[in-house]
Amino acid sequence: MDLQFADLVTVALLVFIEGLLSADNALVMAVMILGLPRADQQKALRYGLIGAFAFRIVATILAAYLIQISWVKLFGGLYLLYLAQHHFFASGNAEQRGKPKPARPWMGLSPLWGTIVKVELVNLAFSIDSILVAVAMSPKFWVILTGGLLGIVAMRLVVGQLLTIVRRYPTLVDAAFVIIAWIGLKLLIEYLHVLGLVHFEINKWFSFGLIGVIFGVAYLYARRKGPVEDSDVDDDAEALLRE
Repeated sequence: MDLQFADLVTVALLVFIEGLLSADNALVMAVMILGLPRADQQKALRYGLIGAFAFRIVATILAAYLIQISWVKLFGGLYLLYLAQHHFFASGNAEQRGKPKPARPWMGLSPLWGTIVKVELVNLAFSIDSILVAVAMSPKFWVILTGGLLGIVAMRLVVGQLLTIVRRYPTLVDAAFVIIAWIGLKLLIEYLHVLGLVHFEINKWFSFGLIGVIFGVAYLYARRKGPVEDSDVDDDAEALLRE
């Protein structure tokens, strides 16, 4: 195994980004579940967390093989740019943290199982994000595997410190999506380089440095702005995740 310092930096960045994405994933999942009767909430949450772990394990395994397919960089880059655009500009995104609606039957399923299926679809989307971020960060199997598995562990820690950080300092989540946009752009440039349409490559240390600057600026801005006021919905969601 060719171990380089840049690989260790990549692993650390993958774990951190995965942790922030997982925190957002967990909070969205909990808000969706709050529409169920309290007696069903823990059951839905349990299935949701199992699905989230399963999808991320599969995503980690697939990522190492997807990097070998050149068109994955094209569609992956476009998808990551779409995610960033959706996060910042989609009108419905601001309503995700709004008051949860009562769960209703869906596609012939009961409210409980309909909600579970919707939660798993959200988990699948976040897992695809995880694949593409890992593929863009490194072509090495052990780096992707280590970062992905440690990211899964970080997801379990979401119930603690990471969830609190995301709720109080949403600017850090915004920074994660700015980084996702940068990674999407990097994938597109790499694809165009393979086609011979672009005659330069992005230096990995430049990429790492830019990511560090983005997080640093977001952290300083979040500290200066101070924590946001807690909402009742977020309080209920965090209480559900801690039960």
